[in-house]
This record gives sequence, structure tokens and C-alpha cells, in this order.
Amino acid sequence: MLRVATGLLMFLLSAAVANAATPRQTLLSAAYQARDKPTALEKIGEAEAQADAVLRGAPGDREARMIKAMADGYRAKLNRSRSHAVDARKSFEALAAADPRDPEAQAAIGAWHIDAVSELGGFIAGTMLGASRTTGLAAMDRAVSMGGDRAMFPGLAALLRLSLDAKDVQVLALAERAAGAATPTALDRVMQRAASALLPKLRAGDRRGAQAMARQLLPFGSIAK
Repeated sequence: MLRVATGLLMFLLSAAVANAATPRQTLLSAAYQARDKPTALEKIGEAEAQADAVLRGAPGDREARMIKAMADGYRAKLNRSRSHAVDARKSFEALAAADPRDPEAQAAIGAWHIDAVSELGGFIAGTMLGASRTTGLAAMDRAVSMGGDRAMFPGLAALLRLSLDAKDVQVLALAERAAGAATPTALDRVMQRAASALLPKLRAGDRRGAQAMARQLLPFGSIAK
């Protein structure tokens, strides 16, 4: 089941990047299609270069700033780089401060905190990076609330909550919501497929199996650590 779910995600991403890729599509390819760390880092660099080109002509471009922040966060995850992780968090916080009603900025903050705690444990993530489980969950809740009917936000929230706690009581409802939500972008479609893949295990009560699947369906989950 996990192999099938991952294959579906890769198919969706392949379709999304078949034509000239936007910086966001390049990042999605890095996160979900790259089979090894060097390939992922190369694609992250490509997305960052694309964003830099946009910013040279439009220094305030919000999408390009988000891509730059995501690239820092992804590079931090792959290289276990504290400096890139802190830079990413500060950039996400600046984007959220500039537009407090942007669900993507809230989701980015939530994912940053939850991923750090899930990877490192609460104490180390808090001490080294300033990451907080409480802050992350609150930001993801805001993203879901602000995100309307898009599948991205409840889908990502389900994956992140499950990666952190196999017994999280909100996961099933979030995954069900994502499975029936709108998919206006490639990332919405990826998150919907991921949430739908989780549902059989969640409904069967196989929380540990669902947690293992969630961790593999998150960015770079298929790259061996």
C-alpha cells in the first residue's frame, strides 16, 4: 500500500513538472521525486536560483520569498543545518507577519516546528532551534481554519500530526476532510492523495502503520536517512 501511494504521488508530480517548471514545482519535485540527497539538493538549488531571478526584478515578490524560505528549510532538513533552519523560520515568520491571514505562511511555520520536534525530539529541537510542538500545532490549526476548502491544509496537518503522535485524535477527521476537499494546485492534489492513502489504516485502527506511512509521505520521506 505504501509503495502504491508513493507511486501515485510521484505520478502527480511528474505531470505537474512536465512543462517548464515554476520554482514551486521544482521544489515539489525535490521533495517528492528525488531519490537521493544530491539530486534533491540540486533541485532545491535550481528552485532558489529561479526565485532569485524573480526577486532581482521584483524584490518584494511574496511567492519568490516563500520559495527562498522553503529552500532554506528543505536544505536544513537534508543537511541538518542549524543556520539554514533558523533562517527558514525567520523568513516564514516575516511572511506571516506581513500577511497574518495567509494560510500558507501559517502552514510553513507549523510544518517547521512540528518537523523539527518530530525529527529531533522536543528538548533538543527547542534548545537548538527554538522549535515548539505547541507553536507548531497552533500554526497548523490556523492554516486549516484559514485555508477554506483546499486539500493542502488538512492533508498536511494530518500528516504532520500523525508523524508526531500516532494517537492524535484529530488526524482521522483531517484526513477525511482533505480527501473530499478542492485541489486547485499540484500540492493540493499531492496532499489529497496522501490523506486518502492514510484512511484505510486509520479506519482500521492501525495507527503505527499509518504513522510510518505519514512519515514517508512527507517531503523527502523516500530518501534514506
